[in-house]
Amino acid sequence: MANLHLSREVKVYLSFGSTIWEVPVLNGFSFSQASNTTDVTLAEFSDASNVSRRGKRTFTDSVAPAEFSFSTYARPYTVDNAGVDVHHAVEEALWAMFAGIEATDYTSATAGWADGITQITTATGDDIVGAKIDFNSSNKLVFPTGTIYFKFTGNAGQGTPEDLWYELGTAVLTEASMDFDIEGITTINWSGQAQTLAEPTTPPDVTGAILTGIPSTSNFVRNRLTQLSITPAAGQAGISAASYSVVLTGGSVALTNEVSFVTPETLGIVNKPLAPVMGARSISGSFTCYLDSSADSSGDLIEDLLLANTLVTNSFKLIFDVGGTGTSPAIRINMPQAMLELPSHSVEDVISVEANFMALPSDISDTDEVTITYVGATSQ
Repeated sequence: MANLHLSREVKVYLSFGSTIWEVPVLNGFSFSQASNTTDVTLAEFSDASNVSRRGKRTFTDSVAPAEFSFSTYARPYTVDNAGVDVHHAVEEALWAMFAGIEATDYTSATAGWADGITQITTATGDDIVGAKIDFNSSNKLVFPTGTIYFKFTGNAGQGTPEDLWYELGTAVLTEASMDFDIEGITTINWSGQAQTLAEPTTPPDVTGAILTGIPSTSNFVRNRLTQLSITPAAGQAGISAASYSVVLTGGSVALTNEVSFVTPETLGIVNKPLAPVMGARSISGSFTCYLDSSADSSGDLIEDLLLANTLVTNSFKLIFDVGGTGTSPAIRINMPQAMLELPSHSVEDVISVEANFMALPSDISDTDEVTITYVGATSQ
């Protein structure tokens, strides 16, 4: 009898350095690898018998980088360390890969990171208590890579169960996006590429995989509590408000790493892509709200942006408190120098507006476009 595999029984693991994490994913994941081929065809006149050769040969030149995508919930949690709450996230290893943090910066004994993910113990300025993820390590051409495993559990009801494993080797993450659906739970959509896709000869030993926080039911972040703070930089002509009060109806933030895989073009063999090289980094998104004529609300924001038409680059500090402020679990996304485009109106029962933004560094060579701080739920 056929041994079928069900998507609801799939488990995903990330091997990053010497540590393996279990990654709980949502339905709708995918992974694939395509072939690049060349067709050789003939084009000739007919002979005296009205015969013309019309055949075709197809050659596989190379295999393209594998592509994958999956979604996870954002799940902050804390663990007690000698009476002190240490903040973590179920998906923090994915953020480490995305931000260019070295796998060797992780210490399993303390479950902490030497660089890139910092424990903030005292709220100061825009920093809140939690685990702060920065991108200071992302200005490099070669990123730390990981290996992602998809385990398709054999169905015991279909005869002798046999697990099926797929391995995405030398994997990098190219996008992490969050959509703030008003009725939903904060979800991160991850996309990436890998050098190889194969069935491993020996599946990894995942008995010691890190799964802290996964069994909890208290570390999901609710989008409906999300708040947005908008503060313009000083001295911008046409912009008069010290800050704007905008109540969201939706929004999204997308962080993108451009990645290139160079592939040789040697004739007569199937060429494989070389290790990935990083390109540009970008952070962008949008938010929606009702058109509100209250003082320093969305109406005034649009008016000021229209008046500030001499600014080549405007600058606003945007802080998304996903899940609310002063609550847990929650996530703070802080973009100190975001550029706002002119909002567009949407004519519905209640008039609403949508504004797009791009998070920019303070200098083109800097890495301070964004920081992400996870505020964990009760100790796990």
